[in-house]
Amino acid sequence: MGSFGSAVGGRGTRRPVRGIALDIGSSRTRAWAPGAGVFADVPSGPVRRGHTTDSASQLRLLRRLTASAPGDGEHDTVVMLTHPVLAGPEEREAARRMMDGLGPVRVIAVDSARAAAAYSAPPGGGPLLVVDLGARLTEVTLVVDGLVEDARLAEVGVDDVPEPGRVPDTIAGTTADMVSDMWRHDSTGAVRGALRRGVLVTGGGALRLDVTGHLAHLLRARLRLANDPATSVVRGAGLMLTSVLRHPSGPLTRD
Repeated sequence: MGSFGSAVGGRGTRRPVRGIALDIGSSRTRAWAPGAGVFADVPSGPVRRGHTTDSASQLRLLRRLTASAPGDGEHDTVVMLTHPVLAGPEEREAARRMMDGLGPVRVIAVDSARAAAAYSAPPGGGPLLVVDLGARLTEVTLVVDGLVEDARLAEVGVDDVPEPGRVPDTIAGTTADMVSDMWRHDSTGAVRGALRRGVLVTGGGALRLDVTGHLAHLLRARLRLANDPATSVVRGAGLMLTSVLRHPSGPLTRD
């Protein structure tokens, strides 16, 4: 059984707290817990480009994952839930309602780009471009001083192009176009600085060397593959969760 941190339960109780980080992708759902690491990596329920299309099925999946996490019914549960950077109010409210179905949990939401950066950002300060090459979504996010400064999203991913020869042009070209648009709207030079620093690439598509090779050519920039790119988001969310559990006075509230 893993360590669940030093935080105590809510509602005035002294119950111990266990933490779970969840990353619900279009293709895979991954769960992480302190002391156990990534303890689940399973097919997602019906999710379409970041939108859960069958909340009941997804809730059943999340209940199974929560039940299999270290700890038991004597623990209160804190969930660190990742979401696409540009998730709107409707998507976040739907996720919140789904989390409510898990029972007495407290939910902290974090965008996937900052979670990936928490796990895999290169050393040193400065702006960072995070490219998330997912199964059905591609996101480009500019992170400055730990905050999202700008972001772009395309509803296309590596699972969308069945012909392998077309994947590099479709995905890499779309990603490069989003970076170029971000550059045109940047008045601070942060995008230029981030390109010089190296672009952090995460998501399952980061393992496609044909995609990343073509993207590096189009951007004329160094790409830094995230550590274990397919799980870097949930691992980063886990690091953030661990920090919260160690400081129980932190914001254990719904985002």
